[in-house]
Amino acid sequence: MNIGLILAGGSGTRMGGDLPKQFIDIYGKPLIVHTIEAFDINPNIDYIAVICKSDYKEDLNIWVRKYGLTKVKWIVDGGDTRQSSVENGLKAIEEFCGGDDIVVVHDAARPLISQRIIDENIEGAKEYKAVDTVIPSADTIIKTLDGEFIEEVPPRHELHLGQTPQSFEYALIKKAHDHAKENNINTATDDCQLILKLGEKVHLVKGDKLNFKVTTFEDLLILKSVIKLGKLEVK
Repeated sequence: MNIGLILAGGSGTRMGGDLPKQFIDIYGKPLIVHTIEAFDINPNIDYIAVICKSDYKEDLNIWVRKYGLTKVKWIVDGGDTRQSSVENGLKAIEEFCGGDDIVVVHDAARPLISQRIIDENIEGAKEYKAVDTVIPSADTIIKTLDGEFIEEVPPRHELHLGQTPQSFEYALIKKAHDHAKENNINTATDDCQLILKLGEKVHLVKGDKLNFKVTTFEDLLILKSVIKLGKLEVK
C-alpha cells in the first residue's frame, strides 16, 4: 500500500498576507487542491493523509467533497515544526500501515508535481527503503559562515537541490522519527536528515524544475503562468 502524506501545516509568512500560501486561490481552486489532485489521480497511490493547520481543517473537508478527492482518508492537525507535522501524520496512519508500506511525503506548496516523480518515488522506496527527489544545481553554490565572506565554493557536480516527495518504507521513517525524539532532535528540515542519522542510505530520484515550491509572490506568478500556458496548450 502507498500513502501520500501532504504537508500543509506551514504559515506561509514569506508570501505576505494572512492567508497561508497553500490555501490561495489558483484559477478557481485552492493551491493545495491542485497538489492533492496530482496524488488522487495517480493509480499507485492508495490513500492520502493531509497534515494541515487546525483552523483550515473544516475548509479542507469541504474541498475534499467539492472536488471529489476520493483518496483523502485522514486530515490531521499540523505540529509546530515540519518534523512534528510529519510525526503527527505517521501516528495517524500507524494502525493502518504495515512496515513495508510506502509513505510519500510531499509539500502542499509544490502543486506541479508530475506523475513520473510520484511513480519513481514509490518504485525507489520499494527497492531502497528511502528516496529523495533532487535536481542538479545549475548554479555555483557559495558557502558562507557570516554572510559577508566566502568560506568555500563546493564542486557544483557534487551538489543537488532537494525537492519533495521524500518517500520511505513506513517502518524505517517511523524508526527515524522515534530515534530523533529519543535524542532530542527536533529541528530537521526534511525527513532524509533523520534517515541519515540512523546510518541508513537515501537513494536519489530525478526531480523536475517545474516541481518548485511556491514560497514567494514571484513563485505564485510563475505558477499561474505555467498553469495558464498548460490550459492554452490543451485547447
